[in-house]
Amino acid sequence: MHGVVAIVTIGLVVVLVAFGAVAWSRTHTLDRRVGSFRCAVNRRGEGHWSPGVAQYGAEHLYWWRRHSLAPRPRLRWDRRALSVVSRVPEGADVVVTCSAAGRSWSLLMSPEAYAGLTSWLEATPSRVGTVI
Repeated sequence: MHGVVAIVTIGLVVVLVAFGAVAWSRTHTLDRRVGSFRCAVNRRGEGHWSPGVAQYGAEHLYWWRRHSLAPRPRLRWDRRALSVVSRVPEGADVVVTCSAAGRSWSLLMSPEAYAGLTSWLEATPSRVGTVI
């Protein structure tokens, strides 16, 4: 009976260590990607911030939850539809209210990340045929 308990305990420890290693590897990989920055999201407007990592893409801004094993981003915003509505300093960070497609949400980020976001948005290529 003690042998079974020991095997189950060792199995649980191995699973927990493997789970922790995968979670650490995912977080480490997201933090090291080119164009990524730490960013919390508040989609409900009620003060509930979900920590995560955002990354600039050619056409989209992607956002992954910090504490998740999902291989795909949780949120994705179209670069051409995304606009910054307001920016409010909050301690050492900045709360940025954004909107796209009739929806708005807030992002909590560092001032450096905000500068990168606005530069990325301003550098959006214009659509072919829109210039007269």
